[in-house]
Amino acid sequence: MNRCAAVLIPCLVLMFHSSAFAKESQPKNLQASIIIDDFGGGIGGVRDFLEGEIPITAAVMPFTENSIKHAEWAHKNGLEVMVHLPMEPKKGKRSWLGPKPITVALSPEEVRERVLEAIETVPYAVGLNNHMGSRAVESEKVVRAIVEVAKEKNFYIIDSGTSSKSKFPEIAKELGVPLLKRDVFLDDISSSAHVRKQMRRLAKITEYTGKGIAIGHVGATGKICSVGVFQSMDEFKERKIKIVPVSKLFGSQMIEKNFIPK
Repeated sequence: MNRCAAVLIPCLVLMFHSSAFAKESQPKNLQASIIIDDFGGGIGGVRDFLEGEIPITAAVMPFTENSIKHAEWAHKNGLEVMVHLPMEPKKGKRSWLGPKPITVALSPEEVRERVLEAIETVPYAVGLNNHMGSRAVESEKVVRAIVEVAKEKNFYIIDSGTSSKSKFPEIAKELGVPLLKRDVFLDDISSSAHVRKQMRRLAKITEYTGKGIAIGHVGATGKICSVGVFQSMDEFKERKIKIVPVSKLFGSQMIEKNFIPK
């Protein structure tokens, strides 16, 4: 090796490592979404979330006394709205579903009609997620009917993750409907300490993957959920994780193409 080459090669190696380090050291665009379910129904935590400074995404139960009120309240305060579609579970009380749930006994035409009716009762909605539904999400005919409506309405779908056998991912992919899955349940145990623990889990997932989705609830334990979420915000700021509406997780090009309700 001549003298010039001996000097040049180490320099090139140094430049490569410096470039790689610069790319690694660039701040990541870390984004997480917090979906709060059961608006339209329960009271606890409603004002905290709808009047708070965290840009949660409000998932509103259709066909309830407060469906329209809570959807309009959320929209007025700049929050994204989605339909929290009640779907048949394998276990649980029928009363938890409210009126006009999506069940496996319905025909595809009946499912379609109920989804369209549900959307009418939740103004400003740009997406939907399932309320319960561990049985219904496993039905190909039911899920296909829902996804077809979502496609027509330019809705995104969030699979709440109530069944590992959900048909939402494969059918949404087939029909070209934007879909993401919930990563964390915040309040599956009713304590603000647990909510904070789950928020830390959300932060770690977001740091690893670049984005994350958590689901919490208003209602009987809504105040506990809101306290835990608000107490976690300083940590998210320290980790440079931005809380964003769900639609932001799909990217700007997809937002322009979709999420404009018809």
